[in-house]
Amino acid sequence: MKRTAQIAPSLLAADFGNLDKDVKMVDESQAFWHHIDVMDGVFVPNISYGMPVIKAIRKVAQKPLDVHLMIVQPDRYIETFADLGVDNLTVHYEACTHLHRTLQAIRNSGMKAGIALNPHTPVSLLEHSLEGADLICVMSVNPGFGGQSFIENTYEKIRELRSMIDSKGVKTLIEIDGGVTPDNTAKLVEAGADVLVAGSSVFRSQDPRATIARMAATEVY
Repeated sequence: MKRTAQIAPSLLAADFGNLDKDVKMVDESQAFWHHIDVMDGVFVPNISYGMPVIKAIRKVAQKPLDVHLMIVQPDRYIETFADLGVDNLTVHYEACTHLHRTLQAIRNSGMKAGIALNPHTPVSLLEHSLEGADLICVMSVNPGFGGQSFIENTYEKIRELRSMIDSKGVKTLIEIDGGVTPDNTAKLVEAGADVLVAGSSVFRSQDPRATIARMAATEVY
């Protein structure tokens, strides 16, 4: 069976001085979502944009907003992100004391719910959480900064997660975030990935729209 991946360019790598231009470029490309990383300087050693910037992106963006929270106590902001028009809200397994409750709150707010896993966190811990999640974001770099090198054992984690999802008969998507390039797209899709987050490899390329198209056209059997 033929498999392809949906591409979610990470706006963390966009030109913040011309953010509306890059958002429109993604809208006009073959990308699937806008991926937005929210960092608090506590859960990860970096701070990114906050609510006013996401509100501005929402005014311009035509495609869904896929927001990845790299923050502590994410439950405090679920309703805020829903009010901003976010489509997918992903929280870290490592940041949630009551994960099931958090996922329910996200879905009850009208958004799709995602779980992100740091590179050291085994996918086996999600065995009893898959039914409550619309996507699993497997971090293939240590979260907090863009432009890092891909961690190779991610392929094994994807295959294990794909097997878990298929065995349970759920439709949870597998999203890969970090070090994704046109060169490893096929291998990621072959392992079982559904959505690929690409930042530097898209926005630092000579033709970002063509790079997105190349990745989206990758097929494996």
